[in-house]
Amino acid sequence: MGGMFGTPSGDLGQHGISPSGSVYWNLPANELIALAVERSEGILSAHGALVTETGERTGRSPNDKFIVDEPSVSNDINWGDVNVSTDMDTFVRMRAKVVDFLSKQDALFVQDLYCGADFSEALPIRVVNHNAWHNTFARNMFIRPDDEQLAKHEPEFTVLHAPHFEADAETDGLNSQCFVIVNYAAKEVIIGGTRYAGEIKKSIFSVMNLILPKKGILPMHCSANTTGENTAIFFGLSGTGKTTLSADPKRALIGDDEHGWGANGVFNFEGGCYAKLIDLSEEDEPAIFGTTRKHGTVLENIVLDSEGVPDFHDTSKTQNTRGSYPIEFIDNRTADSKGGHPQNVIFLTCDAFGVLPPISKLTPSQAAYHFISGYTAKVAGTEIGVKEPQATFSACFGEPFMPMHPGVYADLLSEKMDQHGSTAWLINTGWSGGAYGEGNRMKIKYTRAMLNAALDGDLDDVEFITDPRFGFEVPTSCPGVPADVLQPKSTWSNGEAYDTTADKLASMFNENFKRYEEGVSTEVNAAAPVALS
Repeated sequence: MGGMFGTPSGDLGQHGISPSGSVYWNLPANELIALAVERSEGILSAHGALVTETGERTGRSPNDKFIVDEPSVSNDINWGDVNVSTDMDTFVRMRAKVVDFLSKQDALFVQDLYCGADFSEALPIRVVNHNAWHNTFARNMFIRPDDEQLAKHEPEFTVLHAPHFEADAETDGLNSQCFVIVNYAAKEVIIGGTRYAGEIKKSIFSVMNLILPKKGILPMHCSANTTGENTAIFFGLSGTGKTTLSADPKRALIGDDEHGWGANGVFNFEGGCYAKLIDLSEEDEPAIFGTTRKHGTVLENIVLDSEGVPDFHDTSKTQNTRGSYPIEFIDNRTADSKGGHPQNVIFLTCDAFGVLPPISKLTPSQAAYHFISGYTAKVAGTEIGVKEPQATFSACFGEPFMPMHPGVYADLLSEKMDQHGSTAWLINTGWSGGAYGEGNRMKIKYTRAMLNAALDGDLDDVEFITDPRFGFEVPTSCPGVPADVLQPKSTWSNGEAYDTTADKLASMFNENFKRYEEGVSTEVNAAAPVALS
């Protein structure tokens, strides 16, 4: 048995691990970073951030994620292309290989943490790594217990993380050398073959998404902010403005990615942020930029210049450059990572077809429909002549992490919105005056003005008109926004072209929703858009 360092609150023997080297328990970030540099796992930037590389896999590996199909969860899981099953034999075999690999390492790093800032609902977790930098990531991203909480910490879920152990796909019956397997009966996650740190946090997020709905708590892939009296949550897929719009100098950040909505209001799952850093600038996102200059931040796949300064425009390693930092590095935040019940629920979409209104108010049934749809559209590419946007649908704005049927989460959302009188808004940060290639991206100052008007109640007394296809209530006026911008068809030079494109988008919604029709109510199905021609 190697040496024990830090504050042990358990024994790795209970996980079947017999360490041959040193075991470092619950070290703070500065000590972990020193060890990571000493072990050549990364280098320090000019500002003292730890800079690491994830190798070949610079993002999640959705085709290598599995859930063990066993009696305790078999009927709860929405099995299919997203939630892929594996059997207990495969898990037992791969777990034995992971445990053997970890036992032979010269050092192991352990963190005892919590997922969930509301400690009445928090999940105690343990993360075992064989890289100090991944242990730093885990410590940054989850809730760090105080001494009293640590003394009584008993892990309910454990992540055994062996990124340098690669499976033999053919022999092991897997898709590649990489695997992420969740076993709810054993309350364990095993990860191998990928150094991308995001797998650690997303695996536990997926676990929360199965555990919490059974307690009547809605787990959400969203950001959240508050004034103390007025709380808002922001759902949206990548590129829709979720992080940007929730960072508001007049409102304190609760968290930027994963939350629960329980009996006491909204609470952050995480103790940190995992920000995308591509093209980051101090001018546009000063708070996030500031974190990249702090000791304790982990920068993934960032290129440094000759002076050791990060070049956030260099994507030679990946477009998915990332920074992990504790939430304390953001000044304008809530002290306890919690907020009240949200008055406003914001769905963000970047509609590259230029069809959806820049802001609209939704009925509860429409909110459920669009929550399940999880729509945004991406531009097809930058090649000359390619102007056709691509529709993207991700149920609950986080389908890869939702083990249950989307209708379960939508029903919970509707129930909570009804109980607390929340208003749902759809905000389109995409194109106006035509689709991508013809129109223009909505000005951020207009989007901010519309969002502020919704949150501050400035739209309560204005006139609304009903969108004929989607049934949304669209305001006819908004402070700081030209009236014609609010009605998308009026911004197009060709009204017939708008109608054709709008009908096409409505049909895309309907085609996508067919797979969910049986799992939702008649009212939600009736909220579908209607093609008019």
